[in-house]
Amino acid sequence: MIKKYTLSMAAALLATATFSWGPAAAQDCPRGDLDDRYCDVDGDLIADIPTDPAQQLDPDTLIFAYTPVEDPAVYKTAWSDFLTHLEAATGKDVVFFPVQSNAAQIEAMRSGRLHIAGFNTGSNPLAVNCAGFRPFTIMASADGNFGYEMEIITYPGSGIEKVEDLAGKQLAFTSPTSNSGFKAPSAILKADFDLIPERDFEAVYSGKHDNSILGVANKDYMAASIANSVKSRMISRDVIQEGDVITIYKSQTFPTTGFGTVYNLKPELEEAIRNAFFSFEWEGSSLQEEFEKSNEGQFLPMTYQVFWDVIRKIDTANGVSYACE
Repeated sequence: MIKKYTLSMAAALLATATFSWGPAAAQDCPRGDLDDRYCDVDGDLIADIPTDPAQQLDPDTLIFAYTPVEDPAVYKTAWSDFLTHLEAATGKDVVFFPVQSNAAQIEAMRSGRLHIAGFNTGSNPLAVNCAGFRPFTIMASADGNFGYEMEIITYPGSGIEKVEDLAGKQLAFTSPTSNSGFKAPSAILKADFDLIPERDFEAVYSGKHDNSILGVANKDYMAASIANSVKSRMISRDVIQEGDVITIYKSQTFPTTGFGTVYNLKPELEEAIRNAFFSFEWEGSSLQEEFEKSNEGQFLPMTYQVFWDVIRKIDTANGVSYACE
């Protein structure tokens, strides 16, 4: 079922699908930081499923997208076994859509063209508040440990040996919506080292974590802030060698990619999708083959309210607003 779809077919589905978002903006409902189109009656900080069945989606084809942390082609293969399992669990066709940017992924869900997704750590709050994303799980190790750290890396002989040495130098970020690629390092550099982009160092943007890591390894960037889970997978695949980069800073542990659904799926369909995540057998799967490189081997239940508290605090420190355009 999955294999019969091509990238162009998936793109066509995304481009032509249209859905009704419902009258949440007209309702008298609490919503906190959520966009006006959503309600949050239960106070869990995510959009409620519409109570009117006419406003609930039950599409024949489900579209899934994974956060664009690296080359999307790598992950189309990695997710193939899981999406076959998802098809069996839901009775739906499933299309993997390899989005090219965090902004494109959020807009696809906001406009009703994306049903299931893994949003990166930093994008979760914006996806929740502007796109009606309802995250419920993250990847974890078999023993229940989860998360990754932000690292600031450089290359041997760069002249950068500690964070303070970044003054007057260049630092590559990934994108403004990335936690480890921008938000966390910006807050930490300002609060702990009094280093501010453009005032104290040159900031450049690579677009993705693998671009930043390769850029440092190839000496195109002097330093970069990255997610060390991506670095671990790249070392495991021999994309870079461990000695190609040096870590000069390592942060506290942050939650990894959050997986969930758009807010207005039929409750029975959302439940089937949840069950598919938690019933998936990792052993011997394409998902295990890729993600065991960063010590991940199960889907762990979580709540956005609790797990993303530290990320919302970082956003507050950076003056980030969840205003939706």
